[in-house]
Amino acid sequence: MLAHEEQDVAPAETAAQTGGIAADRLRSIIERVERLEEERKALAGDIKDIFSEAKSAGFDVKIIKQILKLRKMEPAQVEEQETLLDIYRRALGM
Repeated sequence: MLAHEEQDVAPAETAAQTGGIAADRLRSIIERVERLEEERKALAGDIKDIFSEAKSAGFDVKIIKQILKLRKMEPAQVEEQETLLDIYRRALGM
């Protein structure tokens, strides 16, 4: 089959050539990712609402985000970061 002849193949024939199972699997994967992206978008909105609630309650959202970041770290990483921060502060006379 020549290269230009491959372009003339109908989409239905192409699907048959690639195997319906592979196409169905690909469609399933794409649809699952799309669903998860929608869920992530909804969750991001929920998180934004919680930060707004925290701010209206008088909390500093920037500090809350720092705490969340620290809670995700290993204790040794937190200790190392705090030690370096202390060294840098002392070096600057803070």
